[in-house]
Amino acid sequence: MKMNIAELLQDKGTKAKGKTEILSQGLLGRQLSLADLIAYAASAQDPAKATCIEAIEFATRQDPNIGTSECLAFVSETLSSKAPRVKWESAKVIANIAHRFPEDLDLALTNLLTNTEHEGTVVRWSAATALGQILKLNSVRYPDLATALEAICAREEKGSIQKIYRDALRKVAVGKV
Repeated sequence: MKMNIAELLQDKGTKAKGKTEILSQGLLGRQLSLADLIAYAASAQDPAKATCIEAIEFATRQDPNIGTSECLAFVSETLSSKAPRVKWESAKVIANIAHRFPEDLDLALTNLLTNTEHEGTVVRWSAATALGQILKLNSVRYPDLATALEAICAREEKGSIQKIYRDALRKVAVGKV
């Protein structure tokens, strides 16, 4: 049976977290196609889009192999959304799947670096998490990333976000990636 994403998201009897769980379990159990969820989210309003991306984040945290290159492209784009929840959920998906696509992170990096300037703490925190994961890939493709993250860390006001950068930089420096 094919899951009806629109019906689920419009169901007033199911709370937001329940919708996220149903979608993510659908992805994990392969009853829901990631391509269908992305197609729905691409044209959805921000609250529904964020719920879809949160479901993708939950599923890819449990099984990063669910994430496809199309998924990476989608969440790399949605990092530039106006909605903070869309931004932070997209960054968390990238943190989960970046290691699968180390050569395809240019747009993600550009948009994540932009989000390090965002006024919202959760947006900056999730950008830091994704950037830290990308740094740990130690890709020769991004030789200036460590320097950029050091500068971002120096200007970041929140200690919890600085810690994410410092931990990633330390792991790369001592080769514990």
